[in-house]
Amino acid sequence: MNRRLYFILPDVEVSRLVLRDLLLARVSEDHMHFLGKRGMDLEDLPEATSAERSDITHGMQVGIVSGALGGAIIGLGVYGMQVISGMKPMYEIILLLFILGAAFGVWVSGVLIGSSTPNTKLKQFEHAIDEGHILLMLDVPKDKVDEVRELILKHHPEAEDHGIEPTIPAFP
Repeated sequence: MNRRLYFILPDVEVSRLVLRDLLLARVSEDHMHFLGKRGMDLEDLPEATSAERSDITHGMQVGIVSGALGGAIIGLGVYGMQVISGMKPMYEIILLLFILGAAFGVWVSGVLIGSSTPNTKLKQFEHAIDEGHILLMLDVPKDKVDEVRELILKHHPEAEDHGIEPTIPAFP
């Protein structure tokens, strides 16, 4: 299981030095995500993906729960109407509408709304990013957290450690 470390770096030059040190420590570039102010040229730094910059993951989680719940309620209503009207009730309608509701919820809440909403977990870093600093989000195995933090802070005292996110979701 990976942990996400957050560091605020003063500029692109320091960020490139941190990148080099992490690569030498055998941290994969795929696990480094740099985020700067909109329009900032991060040069060859691995940039944060749209899934990391947006609230799509949170939106999908909310959407699947609310959509599934809504679909199940509608399914129960349709099932009840079948019973009241004397039709042969189909239990499958509840499951079908549950699944369709979940899919609709993921699409609306995650894809349409969440993808265009800034990531709420990054709100605490907004001010620093707006000032021109760079946020480094670094995903490392749990047993390497202390080693990597020490490496960055020892070689780059200008880097600000902003803690650890306990778990990284498998998706995205």
